[in-house]
Amino acid sequence: MITFIHTADIHFGVENYGKIDPKTGIHSRLLDFEKALNLCIDEALEKNVDFFLFAGDAYKTANPSPTQQKLLLRCFLRLHTAGIPIVIVVGNHDNPLSFGKANSLEVFGDIPLDGFHVIAKPELLVLQTKNGPVQIVGIPWPTRNTISLNKKNLSDSFDQITQYIAQAVSAIIADYAQKCDPTIPTVLTGHLTVASGIFSGSEKRAIYGNDPTLFTSQLTLEPFDYVALGHLHRYQNLNPNGYPAVVYSGSIERVDFGERKEEKGYCLVKLARNATTHEFRQLPTRPFIQIEVTLSEQTELHTEIVMNALKEQSITGAVVKILYHVPAGIKDCVDIAALERLCNATQYVVGIFPLHDIIARQKRRGLKVETDLATLLSSYFSEKTTSSTKCNQLVQKALELYANADVCEEVLE
Repeated sequence: MITFIHTADIHFGVENYGKIDPKTGIHSRLLDFEKALNLCIDEALEKNVDFFLFAGDAYKTANPSPTQQKLLLRCFLRLHTAGIPIVIVVGNHDNPLSFGKANSLEVFGDIPLDGFHVIAKPELLVLQTKNGPVQIVGIPWPTRNTISLNKKNLSDSFDQITQYIAQAVSAIIADYAQKCDPTIPTVLTGHLTVASGIFSGSEKRAIYGNDPTLFTSQLTLEPFDYVALGHLHRYQNLNPNGYPAVVYSGSIERVDFGERKEEKGYCLVKLARNATTHEFRQLPTRPFIQIEVTLSEQTELHTEIVMNALKEQSITGAVVKILYHVPAGIKDCVDIAALERLCNATQYVVGIFPLHDIIARQKRRGLKVETDLATLLSSYFSEKTTSSTKCNQLVQKALELYANADVCEEVLE
């Protein structure tokens, strides 16, 4: 039995919703991501796994800071010191998308140390582990630089090129599947978009049509025993009733509030020919709490309502966002300073946001210029009062005033 850790989407450099740690001078969110990765590595060392598979997106951008690079290298060197090989797939956030420029993970492949395998172009890697050989078909994020275009495709539209890249990736995977030794356990890994995958959080804002998209059936080929994917931030198995499992391990930490309800973690995989299993291992990540309440018309209770909602949550060390709905026509009387004092134990308060209900404007009745004055007045007053008797009285008074005004004009003339 060969065991390995499957993780992806580390995203070192996501530094929203945090502050500078006074002890280290490093942003608190970067430390959160480092802690999550080290917890993955802790289990890899404890279980003495055969290799560690990272399926792309090490950084937020293709130009990570020296601090981000130092922390990631320090984490990966723990695996190297323990003699655990590391297989790294280049993701879309790692790729500069410019011909000739190095990707942000390329340095790991150039380090003169054994055990680092960086997949920047599609390839078949035969990895020798302490429990036997493993075949790994690696597919980095597909771009024009990693997938060759024919001259006739250069003048195609963007959508046509995207479709061509998707077809080319499918053909490459099928070709490598035929080249694999069917007697050796085989893993297909890639930083890819699968049509049935569920986006979450910040990934939802990506333009889905821009991603070269594959179908699950294009990945579940013989002799693949496990398909390890990166790119989508939610853990999901896209082939739950079949073999092999097609798994997004998800991101190891929350990137934004769109992911606040998701469990974050990694996968522990037990690899064997035609008998591979995996287990999702949840990480104790920093909680993201969104509190949303609707205020009553009693303004003196506004602050109390929001504070009670806060007290119902365990906000110590959490990232908190507060939303409160103010009824239409009611003044906002929430004591913001009192809420901020109550939030002193949080890691970070994104904001306290009032949401004012809008009074819907009533459409005017379909009246015409030639409509007589009595009808116009009756229509107007009936919208302002529910009493028909009072409405008739107002109409009569208005007509009398109008008549008196006409008399006065005649006298003045």
